[in-house]
Amino acid sequence: MLRITEIKLPLDHPEEALHEAILKRLGIAPAELLSFKVFKRSPDARKKSDIALIYSVDVEVRNEAALLAKVTAADRKRKAPGMVMPSPDMAYRFVGHAPAGFSERPVVIGMGPCGFMAALLLAQMGFRPIVLERGKQVRERTQDTWGLWRKKTLNPESNVQFGEGGAGTFSDGKLYSQIKDPRYLGRKVLEEFVKAGAPEEILYVSKPHIGTFRLVGMVEKIRAEIESLGGEIRFRHKVEDVLIEGGQVKGLFVSAPEKGPEFLAASHVVLAVGHSARDTFQMLFDRGVHIEAKPFSIGFRIEHPQSLIDEARFGRFTGHPILGAADYKHVYHASNGRSVYSFCMCPGGTVVAATSEEGRVVTNGMSQYSRNERNANAGFVVGITPEVDYPGHPLAGIAFQRKWESRAFELGGGEYMAPAQLVGDFIAGRASTALGEVEPSYKPGVTPCSLATALPDYAIAAMREALPALDRQIRGYAMHDAVLTGVETRTSSPIRIRRGKDYQSVNTRGLFPAGEGASYAGGILSAAVDGIEVAEAVVKSLLGLPD
Repeated sequence: MLRITEIKLPLDHPEEALHEAILKRLGIAPAELLSFKVFKRSPDARKKSDIALIYSVDVEVRNEAALLAKVTAADRKRKAPGMVMPSPDMAYRFVGHAPAGFSERPVVIGMGPCGFMAALLLAQMGFRPIVLERGKQVRERTQDTWGLWRKKTLNPESNVQFGEGGAGTFSDGKLYSQIKDPRYLGRKVLEEFVKAGAPEEILYVSKPHIGTFRLVGMVEKIRAEIESLGGEIRFRHKVEDVLIEGGQVKGLFVSAPEKGPEFLAASHVVLAVGHSARDTFQMLFDRGVHIEAKPFSIGFRIEHPQSLIDEARFGRFTGHPILGAADYKHVYHASNGRSVYSFCMCPGGTVVAATSEEGRVVTNGMSQYSRNERNANAGFVVGITPEVDYPGHPLAGIAFQRKWESRAFELGGGEYMAPAQLVGDFIAGRASTALGEVEPSYKPGVTPCSLATALPDYAIAAMREALPALDRQIRGYAMHDAVLTGVETRTSSPIRIRRGKDYQSVNTRGLFPAGEGASYAGGILSAAVDGIEVAEAVVKSLLGLPD
């Protein structure tokens, strides 16, 4: 197979145009092209008056070697190396398999993208993992989450952060990442997702996403496959403590409502708890596991009419079915030295209540697969660092988050209402007393107020400065009636559980920190890829294979 990149066609090109473009690029007759398949399709919207589609395709041709030699020589002459190349081998190969009668069972803590992918790989290699998930199965968990959104009732163990599917279940379901992936592990993840019911288009569109409702069914099918391969998933099982002797994990103390406390012997434990398992972080720190503070970001959710973003990005092509709802990404460097940027942009989505602790307000963004809600929302956040903003203790970032989440609860007036302010009022430094054209999507609801005391002064100053500047990039971004809803504090984990080249904790053998909670991922796809790599490391350790 050959891969051809950078085939540019008009947005509304006829179906046969891609076939013709391949023949032209290769300089061959139709009979010489045996087959082709789209590997990647990306919109090029740099000129919104002339939006195009960019394709990468894998093709099968007659006499491939001769054609490759001829075409690559021509490409080099045009100073465009790599536009035609051998298709890379993207097949996944297991690092090992459990011998017959192998009895030791690795344990995975957490059933988010990292945890369920680690468990799936371990099960596919025959190691029958045990998964401990403090929350509930995904459909029960969804009911509990709606209980907060609709009835203002929080279940601290079953919410946006905790439960089957992890925090990514209630998100835009983005399945793209900027991680380096020389082994195409992301492809393995996407293929498993398609097997579990995700749309096949995630294999080739440039910014694939699923959305919450489709993620629910997909997660259930992955669970069923893990169990069919001998794995075991124990819901509402919370790890209360870990037994460490001589720097080696020996087992876990677990509590479950139906059974009470129990001890589970284990020497290989994948820690995939997500970025909000604050009690687990405290427990590990108390047991001497090496943990350090790391940077993260804080801010608000900002909402605009989705039509405004579509028009700014796509112009006359707004509403085109291939393009869908427009997204955006921006960074602004404020005069006080702070960076302000967009985070987790959700086209056609909603702002959701994402707290996991009583008496605190946390926001996040979510979209369905259709992305057809009236508003666009994104995190509008400011970078912070432990050296400057929360020095002194490895867990100080958690205390920092809690302070501002509690303040948001107070400003919202209680009952998990969120404080909100119109962008025009925020820039002018006056409190909002009523809402305008943009109806906030956050449930249980918002309380108009001033957000000036919702975050540190340096963050407020940087965001006030950024909004007019960003309005020059997206006309209408600083529109008076756009809404800021507070607070966004869980952009990433505030700690890092450092691991070595063998993926084990630097001072606790048998503990494999993984995913977002340990700060080795930043989204569904990167967390799932990390789950694969950690599962491979566990297998190598169990079988005594070299790293």
